Amino acid sequence: MKTRRSRLIGLVAFVVVVAVLALLPLAVSGFLVDFVLTRALMLGLTAATVVFLARYGGMVSLGQILFFAIAGFMYGNAVLESGARGLNLGWNPWVSILFALAITTVVALLLGFIASRSSGIYFLMLTLVYAVIGYYFFAQVVTISGPSGVTSITPPPQIDSSLGLYYTVLLLSALAYAGFRLVGDTPFGMVLQGIRDDPIRMASLGVNVPVHRALAFTIAGFVAGLSGLVNVWWNGQIDPASVAIGPALDILIIAVIGGISYFEGAWIGAFVYVAANNYLRSLPLVDRIGITEDRFNTLIGLLVLLIMVLSPEGLVGIAARVRRLLPGGRGVRVPSLESAASGTAASTAAQPAHTATDGTMSSTTEERGTIL
Repeated sequence: MKTRRSRLIGLVAFVVVVAVLALLPLAVSGFLVDFVLTRALMLGLTAATVVFLARYGGMVSLGQILFFAIAGFMYGNAVLESGARGLNLGWNPWVSILFALAITTVVALLLGFIASRSSGIYFLMLTLVYAVIGYYFFAQVVTISGPSGVTSITPPPQIDSSLGLYYTVLLLSALAYAGFRLVGDTPFGMVLQGIRDDPIRMASLGVNVPVHRALAFTIAGFVAGLSGLVNVWWNGQIDPASVAIGPALDILIIAVIGGISYFEGAWIGAFVYVAANNYLRSLPLVDRIGITEDRFNTLIGLLVLLIMVLSPEGLVGIAARVRRLLPGGRGVRVPSLESAASGTAASTAAQPAHTATDGTMSSTTEERGTIL
């Protein structure tokens, strides 16, 4: 009964939040809609893929920005008819969308199978390598991009406006949030959470651990690709800097600010991050202490440090902690950043470094990884 009641409350809260966000453009300025809310929803959608992998699979990924960029580059190459760079295929915008998402999903599947045999800090570093490789690939392959990237990209005519982009990314965010939550209740999601908690035991039960991890990575890559499409529509261009180490870390920072164990935290963290970027710069105190444009990352770092000291589970973790303290309150306990990075929900996370393709463990080498 309590579970059904809590789900009903969650559904009502979800509908109310989406409705409020849908009506918000009627009451706020165009700048807030275009440069704060749209960008926050877009970055939150990408950060939600980090939360998905960490919450259900115990995998902390720094490679989501790669799929974010691949979708943007592929769409730009497919939709443009002429230009100094790119393939200039001149396809229909909707066909270009399908092409971009197909390429992104295939790449995510291939890279997912490569990364599926590692976990913990090794998985984290491997996905960071993906982002670095992507940066150099797009910077050096001038046929697709080159150092200056692809410019003059326009969205489909049906959504070619500020409000059109806002409602598009709001719809995608709502679908992604609901979809990720539903995945957790499916047999696939249950098995994935079992792998997160104890991959050795799941493998001994006949579960193909690498395949499940690779499929989860593919789902996350597809959703990150959706966000990447909105990004090129919003920016009108994309260049290799979009897939550099800085943006890759920004996505993880956003997830940590909101709470890497909570899907809601992805969008809350994105809103805090974008709002800080747009408004904290103009505060007199910030200007007085010398935080200029070049040093603004210092302020973001201090903000993250403060949040992590007050609540290691992020901003949403504070609300969950309060809820657990209330009489009869029960908070959902999910892996923290540290346990997710170590590859299990236990603090002593230890598991073989390699898994055979048939789902059995082929090595007794243990690995341990944490983020300090």
